[in-house]
Amino acid sequence: MQAETQTASGKPLWTGRILSILAVVFMLFDAIGHLLKPAPVVQAFLQLGFPLNLSVDLGIIQLICVLVYVIPRTAIFGAVLITGYLGGAVAIHMRVGNPVFECVFPILIGIFFWAGLFLRDTRLSAIFPISN
Repeated sequence: MQAETQTASGKPLWTGRILSILAVVFMLFDAIGHLLKPAPVVQAFLQLGFPLNLSVDLGIIQLICVLVYVIPRTAIFGAVLITGYLGGAVAIHMRVGNPVFECVFPILIGIFFWAGLFLRDTRLSAIFPISN
């Protein structure tokens, strides 16, 4: 049995695309930072208590999650993977006592991923019906 994506149309489709693009661009920027390890990334790893040698691994994990998300047939699985990754980010920021915004920001990015997908793929409205 093959599950095809069912694409929305009109304003919901374009709003979903914009939200998805914003979230993907942020994650790509963050992943590239992990791979290149500029000074702010090094400083953040020290502040969070993470060994810097995990930076490249985390960047690769981010890139894989985003890649799975941008492929229409695997986008829902990609969103689930990204949700797990971002949940870890929330936990790490909370563990070190970062300000509220730094703890909530990964949640906002996750909302962009899911809202974008929800607006682009009508299969999700069948699973998560939201009525007016």
